[in-house]
Amino acid sequence: MMQQFEMTDLGRLKYFLGLEISQDESGIFMSQKKYATELLKKFNIRFEDGAKTPMNTGEKLQKEDGTGKGNEKEFRSLVGGLNYLTHSRPDIMYSVSMVSRFMHAPSKQHVGAAKRILKYIAGTLKKGVWGDRRRTVILSIRSKRFRRNMEHED
Repeated sequence: MMQQFEMTDLGRLKYFLGLEISQDESGIFMSQKKYATELLKKFNIRFEDGAKTPMNTGEKLQKEDGTGKGNEKEFRSLVGGLNYLTHSRPDIMYSVSMVSRFMHAPSKQHVGAAKRILKYIAGTLKKGVWGDRRRTVILSIRSKRFRRNMEHED
């Protein structure tokens, strides 16, 4: 292709549109740690506030829950950011889809549920999507090898 078109080889992809990419001979790891960290700062969520699950088990979100009106602008911004994180975090996809149902009129409970997803992200920043050259794509915690590689790249 380089013979047909004028182009420059920039080497292996490392960062693109908020996606952090690590590659080696065994596969590709994609995460959004930097983007997630910026989102945590934007909404004043500390790393120590991490939650073990993205949603409270048994919590049912409803249109009329009696908790009062939430901040619509903040909620839309938060859900939009979480939606973008689902590119490398399929583990939050269900939770984000649940809170995004209430974009038109969020309550305080809906805002709290969205912030809980963000607290879960705070506790699981090292998660992302691992693409093994020999297998299907799986959600994985970065291995020690990738952790070392990413620390050298930062």
